[in-house]
Parts: sequence; C-alpha cells; structure tokens
Amino acid sequence: MPLDADLCYHRLSARDTRFDGQFFVGVTSTGVYCRPICPVRLPRRDRCRFFSNAAAAEREGFRPCLRCRPELAPGQAPVDAVSRIAARAVARIEAGALNEAGLEALAAELQIGERQLRRAIEREYGVAPVELAQTQRLLMAKRLLTDTRIKVADVAFASGFSSLRRFNHLFRTRYGFSPTALRRRAAPQPDGETVTLKLAYRPPLDWDALLAFLVGRGAAGVEEADGGCYLRAVRIGGHAGWITAQPAAGEAALRVEVAIALLPVLTPLLARLRRLFDLDANPQAIAEHLSRDPRLRGSLESRPGLRVPGSFDGFELALRAVLGQQVSVKAATTLFGRFCRAYGEALDTPHPLLTHSGPQAERIAAATLDEIAALGLPGRRAATVQGLARAVSERRLRLEPGPDPAAVVAGLQELPGIGDWTAQYVAMRALRDPDAFPASDLGIYRSLNVSKPRDALAAAEAWRPWRAYATMHLWQGYGAGG
Repeated sequence: MPLDADLCYHRLSARDTRFDGQFFVGVTSTGVYCRPICPVRLPRRDRCRFFSNAAAAEREGFRPCLRCRPELAPGQAPVDAVSRIAARAVARIEAGALNEAGLEALAAELQIGERQLRRAIEREYGVAPVELAQTQRLLMAKRLLTDTRIKVADVAFASGFSSLRRFNHLFRTRYGFSPTALRRRAAPQPDGETVTLKLAYRPPLDWDALLAFLVGRGAAGVEEADGGCYLRAVRIGGHAGWITAQPAAGEAALRVEVAIALLPVLTPLLARLRRLFDLDANPQAIAEHLSRDPRLRGSLESRPGLRVPGSFDGFELALRAVLGQQVSVKAATTLFGRFCRAYGEALDTPHPLLTHSGPQAERIAAATLDEIAALGLPGRRAATVQGLARAVSERRLRLEPGPDPAAVVAGLQELPGIGDWTAQYVAMRALRDPDAFPASDLGIYRSLNVSKPRDALAAAEAWRPWRAYATMHLWQGYGAGG
C-alpha cells in the first residue's frame, strides 16, 4: 500500500509505539529494515525507504534488524486493509495456511479464484502470497533462534519449512548469515519443557478487563486466571499442551509460555493467541472514531485499551454462545463446563488449575440428543448444539477468520435455534469482524434507551466500521456480553 514517506519519517523520529507494525523502514546505508520504535540512532531522511509490511522490505533486499526485531511487531487488523479479501487471505497465511497446502486450496477456502486472490494480495501488499508466507516462516525461525534453545532442525519444521536444507539456504541467502550464526549471537536461554515468546501490541491494552471477560465466560479446568496471568489448556489437531500469558514488564507485549509439545503447531497457535487477545487492534484509530459520539466518551476515557476478546477455538465460542441463550452468564458458564468435561479431553499439565481441553465438535456431533440434553439442556437447545457440531465437523461452517463473515453469519442463522444475536456475537469474537453488532442485545438496548433492533442499528450507524468495539464499551456498564 502507498505510504506518505514524510509522515512515516516524522513518526519514526517520535519512536511512537502506536505506529509499531503499521510500517517498516529500510535504511539504505546498512541494508537493514526496522520497526518505527527501533532504539538505534535516527537515520537521515534520504537514507530511509518505507514499507507497509516486512515481506516488501525483504523483497527489496533489506535484512531484519537484530535490535528492534521486526518479527515481534504487531500485525494489522483486517479493517486496516482496503481489500477485505486480501486481509482475510493474509490472516490465513499468517496462521500457516500455505505451510499446509497451496494457494489453490486457500483460494477455494475463500471461494474465489486463485488468480483473483493473487492479484488482490499483490495490489494491497505489494508482494506475492508466496513471498508473504516465506517471510512469515523466516521471521518465525528468527524469533525461535533468538528466544529459545530449540534445535535448529526443530526450528525449521516449527516455522513451516519442510526441508532443513531449503531452510538453511534461504535463511543464509535472505539474511546474510546462517541460522547457527544467529543462534550464537543470541542471549543464552535455559533448556526446559517450555518455550517463552513475546507477542507485541499497540498500547494501551486493558489487560484486566480482557482477562476478566475471557475467564468469566470460560470453563473451569480449560481457561483460568492465576493472579494477573491467563492459563489455558490447548489442543490443536493431534497436539495437546498448555499456555500461559501475562503482560511483559516494561514492554507493550505479552509474555507467553508454551508447552514444548505444542511446538509443531506453533505458527497457528500464535495466530490464535493474537486473535484471542486482539493484539492487532489499533486503539488510537478506534478511539478517534468512536469518541465523536458523546455516549461512548466516558467509557473510552476510563477504559482506553478495551479490546474485543477473541476466541481460541471458533466452535468452542459458538457452543458457549448457544448455551448462553436466555440464561445468565453464570448459568451458561456452568453448562459450558459440563460440556468441556464430557466432550473435551483430560490433560496432564504442571498447572493444577488446568485439567482438560475444550469440547470437540466431532465428539458432540456423534452424541445422541438424549446424551446432549442430559447435561441440562431442553430438547430444542440440544438439537441446536448437535446441529452446530455437525456443521462444523463436516466443514460446512468454518468459524475462524478467513471466510467472508457475512456468509458465515448467514450459514449460522440457517441452523435451527441460532438467531441474529448469536451469529453476530460469533462474528465479533471468532470471525474477528470489527463491525459485527448484536443489535438485539438487552445490554445495548439499556445503554441506548431503545427497545427494537432497528433502533439500535440506526443508533450504531455512526460507529462503523468499529461497532464491535462500541459494543464492548456499552457492555462495560452492564456486565453483559454472552
């Protein structure tokens, strides 16, 4: 995307964390590209070239800075991109979609042609999809080589490379030194059964509110809080383990500890965590837009870093939303805990609070209606749960960023027992649609002093494209939200 070079240089001069990840600067005298918060001496203006993403900088021959480490920069939320198709595709690439299959499969998933997908990404990001994926793999490898003591071969495969020889060649060609040379430069790290990494964000971040929302709607044994630390049991494919997350002292980043058993799925795991904690949001842009409405100013001033909590697993979130229909948050959480114990998987972790993973769609889809209802549901609600589980397990519904949110919302509403509120709530949290809006929510009615969805929709029109964030601020006053 075109950048205003003079404006970028002004922001680079200010070292403003709000623009971290919004652009990168390549310095022609050193051949290195940096984040706008890099602590090194400010380069002269005539030596700076500005890029909207790391892949574009690497395409022009620049190497990532070893001081500010571009691989740690926060990403861009989908609404930042002009093309929503390109943004959805990049979200899937960042989660490792091209590590598992080719561009043709990704295009089919997004229901567009391969050529159309390639053109959309090249137009918006200035590089080909394969270049984005390649830079993503290399930067992940650079992070692991710097922050962990994982063997170089394991780093290659965890980063998405299928060949160690190809990894070594590409790393040396692109960055000018070998993976083992970078490992020797890194600070010593202790060996152990975990990997500790950092996930950056643009401040401010209201961690307390985020933690309370997630754990208050999670299931005991699956999602927990220990002081100010978030803990979660994890299953991705055939890999199970656990993670913890908490703010890193003195940095705009979360410190994440990951069980070593999850190393083979590290790329999709980190993408899920960024979505779960909404780390790619741009609080400044959101606040500037929403503060035009006096009804939101008080909450924006008191909770400036409020995020839209995401979901670690789309089916899990949708199930929790269905269970929350017409009951209190506390009652829904109790029901959800029963489903986790019945249809999750027991895990052995070093954290006594974490005992099992979340419920699996395939296991619920195979259950009878009587078995589902026995957990405390009326017959119709049990049928809704079973229908949802079957739609997800048969891949008729993909509850993750990538597919068109409007199409997924429509697909959800085709299932018996799922209405607009549930579908929009899933769009907010699982699909990461920043403009999703559950217009029939009672908390929104009370906040806006309206009684009909059409009146809520009319009142919220000025909040586009950030209605999901406005919803979070409206809910703050009522303890509402699923």
